[in-house]
Amino acid sequence: MRSVELAVYADALAAEAAALSARLERARGRLRQAAIEREAAQALAEEVVARLARLGLLGAAQHAARDAAELEAAHLDLAAVQCLQAWIESQLAASSDGADDDGAGPDGEEVTQKAQLPPHLGAVA
Repeated sequence: MRSVELAVYADALAAEAAALSARLERARGRLRQAAIEREAAQALAEEVVARLARLGLLGAAQHAARDAAELEAAHLDLAAVQCLQAWIESQLAASSDGADDDGAGPDGEEVTQKAQLPPHLGAVA
């Protein structure tokens, strides 16, 4: 029964990871758009830039700092979900190898290690 519950949870986590990956890609896209807009604003006449800004076509650059912060947060969130996914996968493997429901293997040893974020990502805020 535990392996079924773990598998269902693993599926839910996979969906969450996919949603976070999509959020990351949207934030990256907004940052790329902001860079293009900054470049265009420097190359175009001031009157044209003002008109484009009024139309809302040059607004991404104003939100670049917020988008960069969202990108970092989404990256850390995804890393945390991936740590949880790795733990769930280890539990699934342990349950298929004959581990008891308490997380111990057949000889009573603990079968998992504490999952952590990779060092380059730092601590989850």
